[in-house]
Amino acid sequence: MTLAILCSGQGRQHLGMFALTGEAPQAASLFAQAARLLGGRDPREMVATETPDNLHRNRVGQILAAVQALAAMTVLRDAMPARLIVAGYSVGEVAAWGVAGVVEADVILDLVARRAEAMDAASPAGDGLLFVRGLSRTLIDGLCTRFGTSVAIVNPGDAFVIGGARTALEALAGEARGLNAARVVDVPVEVASHTARLASASVRFRADLEAVPVRRLPVAGIRLLSGIDGAAVVDARSGLDKLAAQISQTVQWDACLQACVEAGATAFLELGPGPALKEMAASAFPESPARCLDDFRTIEGARAWLGRLRSDAGEP
Repeated sequence: MTLAILCSGQGRQHLGMFALTGEAPQAASLFAQAARLLGGRDPREMVATETPDNLHRNRVGQILAAVQALAAMTVLRDAMPARLIVAGYSVGEVAAWGVAGVVEADVILDLVARRAEAMDAASPAGDGLLFVRGLSRTLIDGLCTRFGTSVAIVNPGDAFVIGGARTALEALAGEARGLNAARVVDVPVEVASHTARLASASVRFRADLEAVPVRRLPVAGIRLLSGIDGAAVVDARSGLDKLAAQISQTVQWDACLQACVEAGATAFLELGPGPALKEMAASAFPESPARCLDDFRTIEGARAWLGRLRSDAGEP
């Protein structure tokens, strides 16, 4: 069988996000490194004690999301099927390079911190993201032109994340509700990710990526996808170019999910935090089982589910 591993972006940090990974000895070094990047604050303690506003600070949120994906894969790696497709949503795409085994996990965490710092340095004050579902792309493009905003992420089912100045996003939200959008909500992110407003951050992050040691591609049994087009990463240099460009270009998440299925994925597992990617996959491809780590009460439950998938497919 082929399993699609989905690495979450920031925005869904929550109290129990490390419930299944926080005590795993295999992940101890990752949490220790994350703590160093967070000024000595242990991420497992942070999610239990910090206010939601602090957990959603751009740099903090990116590090928390990345360490969760990396820790989850570290704990579950030996339970995974032989063939994997790995895709990441926003900062999750950086984590995906570690989950896929293309770049070492400790290097990934350092890169995530640098990525967030580059974005914060490039971002105008008062920027953010807005989620709108239920309007056509034509209507969304028209609203973006009218209010000086940009489509940041294209999700399945006429669902879009829009980036720009908060004042512009508030005006756009009112218009979208007037057009009977099914859902309009603020995204708890402080920067206009994946828009041209962060062009200088892409340049800075590409320089940071230049010296990164990358395993020879492709890795046997693993297909890593690029977020801006859903294409498989088969060359390190072009893949890193896209990874940096993703900061200031639209993420085509609908194309990533479609690419997973076209490449043979028969099930999806979101590493978290949260269930957003699982829910999108389940809605777009209801015939394929989709779970997220938050669905399980124990890591043994997650391993058992993976075991059943392998058994049903005739894998040992």
